[in-house]
Amino acid sequence: MAVEINSKIVSYSVKKAVEEPPLAEENPLTVRIPSRPEGTLEAVSEKISYVGAEGRKKVYLLVSFMPVEGVLNGKRVVIERPVEFFFPSGQLSSEHQWITATMRSLSLAARGGYVTQAVADLRKVAWDKGLVRCGMNRWGKPMFHDSEVAAIAWSIQQILYRRGFLDQDGNQVPVEELVSRYAQRLASGHPWHPPTAEEIEQAERKAQEASHARGDGPAVVGHCPECNGELIMMDGCPTCYSGCGWSKCG
Repeated sequence: MAVEINSKIVSYSVKKAVEEPPLAEENPLTVRIPSRPEGTLEAVSEKISYVGAEGRKKVYLLVSFMPVEGVLNGKRVVIERPVEFFFPSGQLSSEHQWITATMRSLSLAARGGYVTQAVADLRKVAWDKGLVRCGMNRWGKPMFHDSEVAAIAWSIQQILYRRGFLDQDGNQVPVEELVSRYAQRLASGHPWHPPTAEEIEQAERKAQEASHARGDGPAVVGHCPECNGELIMMDGCPTCYSGCGWSKCG
């Protein structure tokens, strides 16, 4: 609507736009989720097989994921987090009730934002029935755990690693990297996948070559007969520098 001005204009000023207050920081890794969201969640189902004093056993676990929003450096971001660990009812028995209870506790930890530490703590559980064999390490050697609980906890870490939430050793991937991985997934339509053994070997070789070129790495005395990594002298013994644990002195 037009406004007619009948008096003399003596001054003027431009009204400044009202600045919006900055967004409060909110780490999406620690955002608490009160309960399981309604509807369908994206999930992965895995068979876990292990061998202990009571013979070979196998269980099936279902891990559900969902996008979680947060604020980093004043910007809204989204990452993917595990929110539920489920033990299918078809496996329920007296010997499996502890797994069901553990999965419920892990689900609470996941929605509370501390599942990484909770799973790491489960890997420390020991029992008096001897070691449990479950899975292979990055060098293709069998993994031995202190209990069935520890074996299943390691298997869960590997599920979360393959999903891109943890690294291969069970450590939390930095939140900035999680934001990047989820953004790339939305852009490409493909989920993040772990590097292949060849890619890891090439990266380690390049890192070692760069270290040797700078002159700040230990002297190489040969190659490991187990993983073909470089051997260095440690306490007078040729020892694998790649970390597979081989040593000429045992």
